[in-house]
Amino acid sequence: MTLTVVTSLAASANATVVTPPTARDGRLTQVGPIAEAGFPAWYRDSTGARLEPCFTMDDPLCAVLPDEVPNPDLPVSYPDNFPGEFFYQLADATLTLTDGTKAVIGLNVEGAWANDAVIPGDQMVFGRVRIRFAAAAGRRFRITHPYGIDDLTADDKGVRMTEDVGTIPGAFGGVLNGRVGPFLKWDPAVTPSAPAGYVGDPGVDHKVVGSPYGTNFIRIEELNPQTGAVISQVGFTDTFSVQGRYATNAGVDVDQATYTTGPDGTGAIEVYATSEPGQAIEIAANPALGIRGTRLRGANGHYYGRFPISGPLPAGASVDIVNASDRPVAKKTRALVDVVQVTKATYDADARTLTVAATSSDQDAHPGVLSVAGYGPITGQPFTHVEVPPAAITVTSTSGGSATASLLGSGAVFGPEAPIAGATADATAVVGQTVKLDGTGSTGEIDSYAWTQTAGPAAILTGGTTASASFVPPVPGSYTFSLVLTGPGGTSKPATVTVTAVPASKPIAEAGPDQTVLRGKTVTLDSAGSAGVESYSWKQVSGPAVTLAGATAAKPTFTFPAQALPASPGPNASFVYDNDPVVFELTVTNPNGTATDRVTIRPTAETFPGGVTVRYRTGNNEWRITGTSSLIAGQRITAVLGDTLGGRVIGTAAVDASGAYSIRVTGPAPGTVRTISVVTTTGGRALAVPVTVTN
Repeated sequence: MTLTVVTSLAASANATVVTPPTARDGRLTQVGPIAEAGFPAWYRDSTGARLEPCFTMDDPLCAVLPDEVPNPDLPVSYPDNFPGEFFYQLADATLTLTDGTKAVIGLNVEGAWANDAVIPGDQMVFGRVRIRFAAAAGRRFRITHPYGIDDLTADDKGVRMTEDVGTIPGAFGGVLNGRVGPFLKWDPAVTPSAPAGYVGDPGVDHKVVGSPYGTNFIRIEELNPQTGAVISQVGFTDTFSVQGRYATNAGVDVDQATYTTGPDGTGAIEVYATSEPGQAIEIAANPALGIRGTRLRGANGHYYGRFPISGPLPAGASVDIVNASDRPVAKKTRALVDVVQVTKATYDADARTLTVAATSSDQDAHPGVLSVAGYGPITGQPFTHVEVPPAAITVTSTSGGSATASLLGSGAVFGPEAPIAGATADATAVVGQTVKLDGTGSTGEIDSYAWTQTAGPAAILTGGTTASASFVPPVPGSYTFSLVLTGPGGTSKPATVTVTAVPASKPIAEAGPDQTVLRGKTVTLDSAGSAGVESYSWKQVSGPAVTLAGATAAKPTFTFPAQALPASPGPNASFVYDNDPVVFELTVTNPNGTATDRVTIRPTAETFPGGVTVRYRTGNNEWRITGTSSLIAGQRITAVLGDTLGGRVIGTAAVDASGAYSIRVTGPAPGTVRTISVVTTTGGRALAVPVTVTN
């Protein structure tokens, strides 16, 4: 199977993430500043380790694969000669299982492009857990690794699971929500030590530390497909190939760069930036603005600077902020914008007006125009005909700045409106039988209900002050009732309903048409054709035992049980094959008597077009059983030795989306038996199928 998701691995029939028995202790915790190629300069984990991307080809301990670069003979450059994928952490383990199969597990933090091409804006970083090894379809395994436990069942391609978390372009924090993290690094207690500046040497398998569960190993166990019990351990390793380089550069992010000017164009520029603590964050010299290279003031990774403006700003002015501590020096360019401050944001609910006032730090001869997003320029007059205001407004400036503020409302408070009455009644009414009047469809704030009869032969009303009333018509005729509601918003308009009662007669039972359904599916019984009914009672007469939900309702449901499969390893002398239909009897009653009817629910017939092909090879004790089912229902099929279904189990497989199945397993040896039998969970069966025996 191949399964790729962008959040945690979704549970399915073939792949389940198992919660480890110990609580998680550690993860990836922080995304670094965005570097010039548009990817984070580093990621930090809960141990404080920071790893930078490996996307050069000149460092064998932190290299990108040559085939990921358009021209491997040239230096890596963005965007013309940049890799299609690279890694912050590359951690792989390869182990040989007890049957000689090679298993490969990858636990990586990977940078890539959303559309497999170097396109600005498509950058993404995700955490990947990948598990792959060959195995016969139907075999179930539990894989414990440094970042958790996975319960996987092989399909016809073996075990092939991929979980990717964080594959949204630009959402670089998504990887923090995945299972990968903290970073894996060579165990310092085991020689040799990791090369200085690196988590390890990817060319040397080594024991590691870093698992948040203390499981710094790969363990593969085979499980019983039905019960999940451990059959045996089939593979183990505690050595990994790991690649990762500790970040030496910190980078820089510019949170904001603003300007304030007076009427003569002079003023100040303010810069707010973030990086690692203790960095040399500077504004670069800018002759056009009259700025000399100057250091920002820093504390706890936050940096601030205020710089003079000696004349009017040129259009589109920007500043360069650099981290002079980095090698090469990291640089970010940020356009200068004005500072917008909202001084008033009010809504008058009575007048339905929105009033907004704001100021801009751009006060030169040509200040920017301020506007309220969705409403228009600020003119000093309120915006009118605003029926429903937003919770907050945003003021934008043509000089680039913006500010958001919450609204403060005024005016009369709102109260509930009068409720709206809704009245319905039973579709049929019979003299002498209870008729229900239903006002539960009414809406609004309701304090009281009042039902009254407004026309027709006199009748006694029960529950006249409740949402659901009733009466018993004494004679044939039309009966009209009115429902009036009261609430804090006033009294409702009356809602009326008219019921026509017919003379009493015995009920008519109609259990519905017979049905043919897939085993394992929900079935609804339908007595809509019955008439004159006061009560329903369903019971099962024959067939496989089922649980009926709503046995006293008009439309009960049940699940047609799947056919049980022979338990492994067998033999199963007491195995029961039951493909009989399920029969139900409906009994309906009213004061004048009862009536009954039956309905039969049959399982959909399943055949094996073309038969079942069976081959056993004595040389390697291998079974190959193939065929096609007439049903495509995701069912499972089990093969057993012998002419009946009570023999020893050979194996189990799933029927795929084309109806095909394949059981390919080692053992059991057939001895002198030369037939097998198969059965499916949807009731298909083939007995005494001949076996072709070869070397």
